[in-house]
Order: sequence, then structure tokens, then C-alpha cells
Amino acid sequence: MADKVRTGIIGATGMVGQNYVRLLSNHPWFEVTYVAASPRSAGKKYAEAVAGRWLMDEEIPAEVAHLTVGDAGDVDAARGQCDLVFSAVEMAKDAVRELEERYAAGGLAVVSNNSAHRWTEDVPVLIPEVNPHHTEIIPFQRKNRGWERGLIVVKPNCSLQSYLPPVYALLKAGYEVESILVTTMQAVSGAGYPGPASIDMIDNIIPYIPGEEEKSEQEPLKILGTVRDGRIVPDDSLKISAHCNRVPALDGHLACVSLKFRSRKPALDEIVHLWRTFTAEPQELGLPFAPHPVLIYREEPDRPQTRKDRDAGHGMAITIGRLRECPVLDVRFVALSHNTVRGAAGGAILSAELLKAKGYLGE
Repeated sequence: MADKVRTGIIGATGMVGQNYVRLLSNHPWFEVTYVAASPRSAGKKYAEAVAGRWLMDEEIPAEVAHLTVGDAGDVDAARGQCDLVFSAVEMAKDAVRELEERYAAGGLAVVSNNSAHRWTEDVPVLIPEVNPHHTEIIPFQRKNRGWERGLIVVKPNCSLQSYLPPVYALLKAGYEVESILVTTMQAVSGAGYPGPASIDMIDNIIPYIPGEEEKSEQEPLKILGTVRDGRIVPDDSLKISAHCNRVPALDGHLACVSLKFRSRKPALDEIVHLWRTFTAEPQELGLPFAPHPVLIYREEPDRPQTRKDRDAGHGMAITIGRLRECPVLDVRFVALSHNTVRGAAGGAILSAELLKAKGYLGE
């Protein structure tokens, strides 16, 4: 459609790329006009490139199936066919960083699923309900790098998206959280395709995911930080201790969380009220992928459950339960989010919607 943003997906044949293709089908603001992947897929029709390895439950959208796959390394080819690029390439971190910067230097808006730029000082790590104001760094980013229209924003690690928005709802209400102890149970799809071997996961839990605990402890500090002097300064007032485990669930990351407050501690019924009434800029702007409500609190003593609750809000809502006093810290609860929707492609699409609503696309 002429009034939609022309959209590309690099890394389009992988699991995350396929999720972008699925979720962007019939999107009211974005139209997929370009797909790219590795040189071995380049030149093929998309349906041919993913034949025998299409992992989604739905059929390949007809409007994408016939597109010719480009080479993700060929930025010039993308420039004439799209204005926004979702990055889901699977490459070494340095190579991803360099490639995304070339796309942005070429005038394209880059919304990345990768971790390469999460600690770049002038690149926002967005959870749109938590830190939409971090988009204010984009003019500085462009000035720093000499980009007129290009930009880079990234989404955070999928493991923290179940518990950081509920914590932020309390921070927004004026309560100061001093420390967080979190144990995550993370689905196998978080490792990408084909993921861990079945013999490792059946009848088993793996108490180690490389790099995951460090990301879970550090990335929230940047997300909760402030834009100052052309960079994002992380919040150093909060301490997080994370235990990250791979469990035999297909989709859905569940977190068991304990919080300690710095001074004032909210009553349990007030916390539930704050969660149930929480809204943020994506909801106020009416962004297409913004869930209503953002946070769902369930009263049942055995919820949330991964299989039953991961698809809440079309996979974009966060389900919380089991709020109670903590005998070691102050309060504890369980939270769940869909790792391949809210935690990956869906969360990035919501970030792109925020950029469009704020005027950063098509300038």
C-alpha cells in the first residue's frame, strides 16, 4: 500500500525472521517489501528459500512468498526497496554491529533483535511501555554519526521482559525498588532453531544459558536509565541477581521474582491495583501491537502457567500471579511473557510503531 512504510527483514529465513514475516502480515502501518538472508538463500523466492524449514503454524503470507530473497550484506539493494529494516541476522556480534551501522548510514531505520548494539551509549534499548522517552536519543545518534535519516534501536533480551514491566509499574507509582532476585524458566525457542537437542531437554532442566544472567542483570539498568549529554546513563541504584534456566517448554519465559523496596513498601492489594490499571504511551497512542491491558493479574494460586497464559494479548501481554509477602525480601510474584512475540519480533514491531508515531520514520 502506498501509505504504508516499506519494510525489510534481514535474516528473514531464520526463526525470528519468520516470526516477523508472520506477524507483519496485514499490518496496518508496515508492508514487507524486501527480505534478505545469507548468500546461499539470495536469488531464491522466499517460499523456496524456507521450503522444508518454515517453522510457523500459519502458511507463508502470499504477499511475501513470491519476494526474491536478497543478500543481507548488500545494503544498496535494500535502500531502493524499503525504508525500515528489522534485523534478525545470525552473525558474530562485531559483524552484526557493522552491518546494522551500514544500513543506518544508508538512510534506513534499523530495529534490531540482536544484542550487538545494546551497550552502545547512543542506541536505545526499548521496552515501549517502560522507556519510550529514550527515543529522544535519536537526534544525538544521528548527529554523532552523520546520519540524516538512518537510526538504530534495539529490543532487550527476552528473559527480562516478563518481570521488568511489572517492576516499572511500581517505580512509576513512586516506589523505590532496591534489589531484585529473579529465577527464570526459559523456553527452548529462546535458543533459536533447532535449539537444544531433545536428548538434553526431555526429562531435564539446564541451569545455565550462556550470557543470559549477565544480560538479565545489566540490561534493565540501561532501560531504566536517563538520557543525558547525548548518551543513555544506566540506573546504578538497582541491584539484580538472576538465575537463568532452560526448561522443556516450547514458548514462554516464566520468572519467579522477589523484590526489596528501599523505604516505603506498598500493600499487596495496592500492587495488584497498580498492575491492573497500568497503561503507558503505546496504549495512549493506540499503537496496533500495544496490548490492552499490558499487565494481567490472575488470582488463581497456580497461574500463570506457560502453556495456558503465554498467548495473552496475542502474545504481547504479561501475565502475573502468586503475589505474596517474601520472608527474605519484601514481596514475591511470578510473571510470564511470550519470548518469541513480546520478547522478540512482536516487541520490535511495537518499537517500530512507536518510532513511526513519534515521527522518526519517513522523515
